[in-house]
Amino acid sequence: MTEEKKVMEQDKEAHFATAKSLSLPISTKQSYEIANFLRKKNLQKAKNHLQLVIDKKIAVPYKRYNRDTGHKPGIASGRYPEKASKAFLMLLNSVEANAENKGLDNEKLIISELRSTQGSQQWHSGRLRRRKMKKTHLYVKVEESEK
Repeated sequence: MTEEKKVMEQDKEAHFATAKSLSLPISTKQSYEIANFLRKKNLQKAKNHLQLVIDKKIAVPYKRYNRDTGHKPGIASGRYPEKASKAFLMLLNSVEANAENKGLDNEKLIISELRSTQGSQQWHSGRLRRRKMKKTHLYVKVEESEK
């Protein structure tokens, strides 16, 4: 048996699934706050929360990057980051499909690891001067809960 097949079999036996998106044109600061909002939640519940954020029913609480951010009902400072929420929703759908492919139960999946890191920034030319473009990498890992 080759090494690649052994690694693939070990991954199938593991009770987790991962997905990542690279160089998304979304804000890293907003992604950081959304990641803190969704971490350690049930996958289905997290997807429902993101849909409510996109529909502007509930706000994402901003705890770190909250300077000059207004208060929202039920929480302190918060916002409705639609574009970043759509990117997270796409990523969660992808990790759900990966988990289903591995044979994991979708009802028991918990988001165990969720990271947003800054990607490479390219220069974007403007009329008077140039600026750096926003790029963010996202990584998610879900595990089956014991309950």
